[in-house]
Amino acid sequence: MSSLSRELVFLILQFLDEEKFKETVHRLEQESGFFFNMKHFEDLVQAGEWDEVEKYLSGFTKVEDNRYSMKIFFEIRKQKYLEALDRHDRGKAVEILVKDLKVFSSFNEELFKEITQLLTLENFRQNEQLSKYGDTKSARNIMLIELKKLIEANPLFRDKLTFPPIKASRLRTLINQSLNWQHQLCKNPRPNPDIKTLFVDHTCAPANGARTPPPANSPLGGPIPKAGAFPPAGAHSPFQPVVTPSSALAGWMTGANPSLPHAAVASGPLGLVPSPNSAPFLKHPRTPPTAPGMEYQADSEHLMKRIRAGHSEEVSFVGPAHHPNVYSAEDIPRSVVRTLHQGSNVMSLDFHPHQQTILLVGTNIGDIAIWEVGSRERISHKTFRVWDISVCSMPLQAALMKDATASVNRCLWSPDGSILGVAFSKHIVQTYAFMANGELRPQLEIDAHIGGVNDIAFSHPNKSLSIVTCGDDKTIKVWDAATGQRQHTFEGHDASVYSVCPHYKENIQFIFSTALDGKIKAWLYDCLGSRVDYDAPGLWCTTMAYSADGTRLFSCGTSKDGESHLVEWNETEGSIKRTYSGFRKRSTGVVQFDTTRNRFLAAGDEFQIKFWDMDNKDMLTFTDADGGLPASPRLRFNKEGSLLAVTTNDNGIRILANSDGQRLIRISESRAYENSRGSSQPVSSKTSVVTALGSVANVSGPLATSLERPEKIPPPMPMAGLNSRMADVKPRISEDLDKVKSWKLADIVDPNLLKALRLPDSSTAVGKIMRLLYTNSGSAVLALTSNGVHKLWKWQRTDRNSSGKSTPSVAPQLWQPANGVPMTNDMSESGSDESTACIALSKNDSYVMSASGGKVSLFNMMTFKVMTTFMPPPPAATFLAFHPQDNNIIAIGMEDSTIQIYNVRVDEVKTKLKGHQKKITGLAFSQTMNVLVSSGADAQICVWSMDGWEKRKARFIQPPAGRAAPLSGETRVQFHNDQTQLLVIHETQLSVYDVKLETLRTWSPRETLQAPISSAVYSCDGLLVYAGFCDGAVGVFDADSLRLRCRISPSSYIPSPLPNGGGVYPAVVAAHPSEANQIALGMSDGGVHVVEPPEAEAKWGAPPPGQPQENGAILPSIPSNPALNSQSSDAPSR
Repeated sequence: MSSLSRELVFLILQFLDEEKFKETVHRLEQESGFFFNMKHFEDLVQAGEWDEVEKYLSGFTKVEDNRYSMKIFFEIRKQKYLEALDRHDRGKAVEILVKDLKVFSSFNEELFKEITQLLTLENFRQNEQLSKYGDTKSARNIMLIELKKLIEANPLFRDKLTFPPIKASRLRTLINQSLNWQHQLCKNPRPNPDIKTLFVDHTCAPANGARTPPPANSPLGGPIPKAGAFPPAGAHSPFQPVVTPSSALAGWMTGANPSLPHAAVASGPLGLVPSPNSAPFLKHPRTPPTAPGMEYQADSEHLMKRIRAGHSEEVSFVGPAHHPNVYSAEDIPRSVVRTLHQGSNVMSLDFHPHQQTILLVGTNIGDIAIWEVGSRERISHKTFRVWDISVCSMPLQAALMKDATASVNRCLWSPDGSILGVAFSKHIVQTYAFMANGELRPQLEIDAHIGGVNDIAFSHPNKSLSIVTCGDDKTIKVWDAATGQRQHTFEGHDASVYSVCPHYKENIQFIFSTALDGKIKAWLYDCLGSRVDYDAPGLWCTTMAYSADGTRLFSCGTSKDGESHLVEWNETEGSIKRTYSGFRKRSTGVVQFDTTRNRFLAAGDEFQIKFWDMDNKDMLTFTDADGGLPASPRLRFNKEGSLLAVTTNDNGIRILANSDGQRLIRISESRAYENSRGSSQPVSSKTSVVTALGSVANVSGPLATSLERPEKIPPPMPMAGLNSRMADVKPRISEDLDKVKSWKLADIVDPNLLKALRLPDSSTAVGKIMRLLYTNSGSAVLALTSNGVHKLWKWQRTDRNSSGKSTPSVAPQLWQPANGVPMTNDMSESGSDESTACIALSKNDSYVMSASGGKVSLFNMMTFKVMTTFMPPPPAATFLAFHPQDNNIIAIGMEDSTIQIYNVRVDEVKTKLKGHQKKITGLAFSQTMNVLVSSGADAQICVWSMDGWEKRKARFIQPPAGRAAPLSGETRVQFHNDQTQLLVIHETQLSVYDVKLETLRTWSPRETLQAPISSAVYSCDGLLVYAGFCDGAVGVFDADSLRLRCRISPSSYIPSPLPNGGGVYPAVVAAHPSEANQIALGMSDGGVHVVEPPEAEAKWGAPPPGQPQENGAILPSIPSNPALNSQSSDAPSR
C-alpha cells in the first residue's frame, strides 16, 4: 500500500473515532495493521477477553514471527490457563493446554512439561515459582506490564504504537478544501453555494448569466478553509497528536538474525526467553523528512489544469518526502578547471565544510596536505611521523622498526572545520587544529587499533565532539576529541572493520559499520552489542553515506570478484530500496562513491566518473575528466556540490566544476592573485591566501557577471591565531599612514558622475517604500509600500537592453494586471506600524509572500491574484524568510517578539521560538552553518539551530562610543555569500559578526556621513556593502574592512526640482542579484531609483588604503571631499 493510502487509513480512523464508531475503529486498526491501540489492548486484557485479545494481535503479528511475538502469545495463553486452574475448571484448562500451549512445546519441552504438571496440584500456587500469584485482577495487571514491554521492543510494532500528529477533523478539512476548489472552478460561482452532496463534484447553477465573485466571509471563500464548517469534534483519545515512534534502525531488526542477543524485555517464573537486564531497543520518534520541497507552480492556469485532471494533491506547495529531482546534468561538476600535483598517490580527499575551495589530501606515504584549489597553492603540508614513540604500544613500535612508513587510509574535517583527523595504516590516528593563518597545529595522537586504522569519522553523541575509528582488529572505538580518552569499544565483527558511518535521528545517536566479510552492523553508544546484522551487496569492501539532509542512506561496495554495487536502503525495513546500474561487470579495484546535497551520486569506475540522479537507477552521465584517471578513481564533492575532486594516475588531483564552481574558482583565483600584488613584501603567503578565502566560501547566491575583471582584495582582517605574526606587520605601519594621507575618497555629487533612473510610476497609490527587492532573474524590481500596495517594474529585451535585465539606461514598465487591481495586502483595522511590512519571494520568482500588519498573503506573480491568506493578527507578522531547503517551511517573525516556524502546506505552526523582548525585525538562514539568525527591535541577535530549533547563542549589539546603552530600534541581519559572516544593520552602526556572534569589525556614522543608517545590504558578490542614510546619502563600503569607498550625495541621483525633496531619503536599499555595482533605492516619498557607476568607471570609487589597485593602477579619480578621507572601520569590540 502506498504511503498516501496509508495516511488515508489514519484519516479514516480519526474520523471514525470522532464519530464514536468505536468497534469499527478497532476493526480497521486490526485489519490494516497500521496502528496498534495500546489502550484498547489493555482494556481487553483487563477484561479477560482472551479470544478478542488474540484476534486483535493477529492483525499485527503471529506466534512464529519472532521471539518477542512468541513470548507475547505465551504470556497471554499462560494467564488464560492459570485462571482456568484457579476457577477449578480442569476441563477448560486441559483444552487450553492442548489447543493453545502445546505449540510452544517444540521450543521448550521442559517448560511445557512443567506447565502440564500444574494439573496434578490442588492449588497451582504450590509451585514455588507461582507461590506469589495473587488474585486474577492483580495477575492480569502484572502480566500487562510485561506485555507492554514486549510489544514496545518488538520490531513489528515499532512504528505502530503512536498515532500520527494529525490536526483534529483533518478529513473534514480536506473535504472543505476540495469543495472550495470545486467552487472556485465553477463557471458561475454563487455567493452562498448550496452543497447538498459529496457524491459528485460541486457546481453552481448560472444566476442570470452573471459571474459573482465569492464573498470574503463565505465558508468556501478562502483558498484553505478551516474545519469549522462542520460540527466541532470533541476529544478523541487515544488519537492524540503525538510524534510517531520509529527508528531508522528499528526496521532493520525485523528480519535480523534470530541468534542475535536482542535486548530482553520481560522476566517471569515461566518465561520462554532468558531475560538479561537490558532495556528495549531504540524507542524514539521518527525524524520527519526534510528533503527540499519543490518550487511553487509557475502558472496558476497550469495549476488549475492539474487540479481538474486530478494529478495533484497539493494546492500551492508540494512537500512529500523525496520528490523526484528536477535538476539537470548541467548541475553536475564535469568541467576540468584545475590540475594539482601532489607528488604521491592520493588515498583520501575531503573539502572543508565551510571554505568551499580548501581541499584536504592524504597520500600513500603518510603525507597530508591542504590545497587552495582556486590559487593552486598548497598552504600546508605534513609528512608522516610518530610524535612520541615512547608512549606507543609494543606492537606499533615493532611495526615501525620493520617499516617506518605508513599510508593515510582516511582523512577528513570535523563538522565545523576547525579540526582534521587522519587514520593511518599502522595503529594510529592523529588530529590537527586548523589555524586561521592556514597552519596545522598537532593536537592528538592516539594508538587506536592493532594493525591498520581503516576509517575515521566525527560525531556528537553527548553534545561534545567525539572521534569514531575502526580497524583491522575487528573493533570500532569512540574517543573524546578533546582529550583522546577512549569512551566506547564495540566488538562483534568477525573480520576487519572497513568503514564507519555515524548518524543521528532526533536524539538517538548510532553508528553503522561495515566489515570485510560484507557484514553491516549498527551500534548505539552503549555496551549492548550490535543492533542489526545484515549482508552488504558484494560481501566485501563497502562504505555507507547519508544524503545531505540525513533522510536517505546509500552504500557502495565491490566484491572480491570485482562486481560493484551502489544501492539506496530502506531504513525502516532494512532492505534495499533501489539498485543503481551502470557499473563495469569486473571493476578493477574498490569503487569509491560520494553524494552531493540531495541531488546526485557519483562513483569512480572504468577510468571514469559516473553520475546518477538519486531517484533514478539508470546512470545519468559520465566523464573521463580529460583522461588519465585510474581504473577506480577516488573522488569527493565540496559541500555545495559545485566542485568535485578526483584522483589521477600521475599522483595528481583534478578539480571538476559546474557553472557555480567555475565562478567560485575564478573569484578565488583573482583574489589570491590580487592579494599577492597588494604589497611587494607580503606578511605571509599563507595568511593572504586564507584571508582571501573568507568571502568566497559559497557561491550559492547570485554572483557578478564580470568576473574576469577581478575585484579588489581586502587587507588581512584581525583573526585569532595571527598575533604571532604581528611583528612582521609593524614596520609597515608608517608606510600605510602615508597611503592614508594621500588617498582621496570618491564623493559623488554631480548627476553626470553616475547613471541613475527614477522608475516611472503613474499609479495613484503613493506611499513610502517599505520593502524593496530584485527578482532572482534580475529583470524586475518589486516594491511594497506603506499602504500595502505592491509595485512591479519589468525590463524587456530590446536593442538597447539585449539582456533584458534591469538597467538605469532603459526605463522599465510598471506592470499592472488586466483588471487594474494591484496586489494589495490585508491591512489591520487599527492601522499597522510601518515596520510590520514584510515580503519574501520564491526562488523561481513565481510567488511572493507578503504582509502589512494584517494576514500574510501568498500572491501569484504572474496574475497578481491572491492564492491564499493565513496567520491573521494579532500578533502581526513583521518578517518573512523561506527555509533554504524547503519552500513549504517559512520562518515568520512576529510583533509579539516570537518566531513561528510555519508549514504552509499543512497550515500548521511547527514550533514557536522565544528569546527576544521586542518585535522581530530581521531573519537570515545559513544552510552552511545550519542555523537561523534573528534580530529584533530590542537590538538583540539570536542564533537558532535548524535541527531542533534550540537557541545556541544570543547577544545585544554594543552601542558606539558616545551612545548610551542599551540600544533599541529596527535591527536587520544578512548573511554574506560565505554563509558564515553576518552583516548587522542598526541606525547606529554597520557590524560584521561571525556565527558565534563575535564582532569582527564595525563602522558607525560620523563626519560627513553622520545621519542615522536607514538600510544596508551586501552586493551580490559579497565584496561591497551599500548603506542608505536618513539624509539621503548612500555609502559604498568594502565588505572585508567596512572602510568607506565612495559617498553618493542625494543631489547626484534625486532630480531637481523635487516637491518636498528636503526630507527624502532611501528607506531601503536592494542589491542586484548578478550586477555587483547596481543598486535600487526605495525612497521615503514612494519613488524608486536604480543607480550604477558611469560606464567609464565601472566600479564605485577607489579602494581604501591597504587595498591593491585594479590592474596595478589607480582608478580614474572622481572629485573628492577631503572631509571623508578619514572614514574607516573601528576595531572589533569584545
